[in-house]
Amino acid sequence: MGRLTARRPLVRIRLGDEPARRVDTLAVEEPLEIRVGGSALAITMRTPGHDVELAAGFLVSEGVIAEGGQFRGAIHCGGPGTGGADGNTYNILDVTLAPGVAPPDPDLARRFYTTSSCGLCGKASIDAVQTVSSHDLAVDETVLDPALLATFPDRLREAQAVFDKTGGLHAAALFDAATGEPVVVREDVGRHNAVDKVVGWAVLGDRLPLRGQVLVVSGRASFELVQKAVMAGIPILAAVSAPSSLAAELASASALTLVGFLRGETMNVYAGVERLTGAASRRTSTDRTTS
Repeated sequence: MGRLTARRPLVRIRLGDEPARRVDTLAVEEPLEIRVGGSALAITMRTPGHDVELAAGFLVSEGVIAEGGQFRGAIHCGGPGTGGADGNTYNILDVTLAPGVAPPDPDLARRFYTTSSCGLCGKASIDAVQTVSSHDLAVDETVLDPALLATFPDRLREAQAVFDKTGGLHAAALFDAATGEPVVVREDVGRHNAVDKVVGWAVLGDRLPLRGQVLVVSGRASFELVQKAVMAGIPILAAVSAPSSLAAELASASALTLVGFLRGETMNVYAGVERLTGAASRRTSTDRTTS
């Protein structure tokens, strides 16, 4: 697993027993500085791995790019005072945009600081966060069978290899709404980073917008995750835990289907229920015509 996990000593205390020393496996958390054209844009605390995807997805979320052709490439750089590659800690990533793509507005390059729990912090206002998406979800006619959606959390959990070792990672995955097959799964200490890695995977394959796809996340659905789905053109976002009020408001305003508390055979649909009830209606109509 490389730098994805680390071994640390601990003392296990069980009431009524003597303390016991042991070694545990923890998820690695390190900073990643994202630069664009040599200029620092953001710092995020992340699990190392898929860093280029993370940066590409982040740039989609912030409205810097909207499609794969606008992302030229990225390279890890050495840290301050290292003199270059010999001192490379792989914690600085410099992105190159395609010719003609405008760099981030200096007024928007706010030296973001992201923690593994809060998503993007330090935004001046909600207006600064709610970037206009290049993809209109209102024209996306994706429908999804609720019975198929109910199987996604278990399939996501089965794919969480690092979580099995550490118990300390979030996960995000894309599923095909028509077939139910998983398309890509990513893990990270930050749920927003896991989503950025999924979106970045799509950017590198020039797959945006992600029509006909379902984004499933292992935690709650925050405003930031809804924003990331909207910016990537994903029509359905489902979370195993609760959404926030602002997440539900943004989903409704953006024509995103938002599902929360996706557990077992139950789910709460906070916006865009027609994509789920529409699937049931189409199935019923098909049954009638074939009977």
